[in-house]
Amino acid sequence: MTTTNAGPLTGRVAVVTGATSGIGAETARRFAADGAAVAVLGRREDRLKALATEIGALAVPVDVTDQDAVGAAAATVRAEFGRADLVVANAGVMLAAPFESADTREWDQMIGTNITGLLHTGRAFADDLIATAAGGGAADLVHVGSVGGHMVFPDYAVYCATKAAVAHLTRNLRAELGPRKVRVKNVEPGFVGTELGAGMQHDGNREQLTGWRESMEILVPEDIADVIAYAVAAPPRVNVAELVVVPVEQG
Repeated sequence: MTTTNAGPLTGRVAVVTGATSGIGAETARRFAADGAAVAVLGRREDRLKALATEIGALAVPVDVTDQDAVGAAAATVRAEFGRADLVVANAGVMLAAPFESADTREWDQMIGTNITGLLHTGRAFADDLIATAAGGGAADLVHVGSVGGHMVFPDYAVYCATKAAVAHLTRNLRAELGPRKVRVKNVEPGFVGTELGAGMQHDGNREQLTGWRESMEILVPEDIADVIAYAVAAPPRVNVAELVVVPVEQG
């Protein structure tokens, strides 16, 4: 007789936004390996479908800044898998420039993705999470923030402000949803080797970011995926509420 060991997330339905690269893609891979049914959400449809094929996930192309589209994506996940009980709001944009000369469209993009898109994601799946928790199951809403939410980086004022908003939103949602047994948590990475920042228009800041990353042994996306997987696999009574994850040399 052959015995198959179930993974720690077997039976759970996971959703990961910003899943076309970096932390989102690796988190989706880890969840699938740990036994969850996984839906991957993102804007780049070709990458999304390739990842879904690789790990056996559901690909749902969506721009998180579009509330109606996120709501439709949630309905697609529900129709395929049932209620989502593990949602990782990972989609994010980092665009640095001096405050007085920045292209304000970059501000709009960061606010739209990092704050508004995160809000749309949580809202679209809130009823699922609340219902799951009411039925005695583990229910997790994971925000991927940044150490920029409580550290100071010149020329990153707006980006850091968006991540500070994520941090305080998470704390307030814990107060609101925690009594209903939904675990809301914020994971704040430091320097990680991802595409984050690649699209910034300011050449000097883009080069500076590369220099920072090359000055130390930085984290890889799998490190953050490991941390998230640990936090969501904890017993339902445990909420690992805030996690700061940085390279040792970043201090």
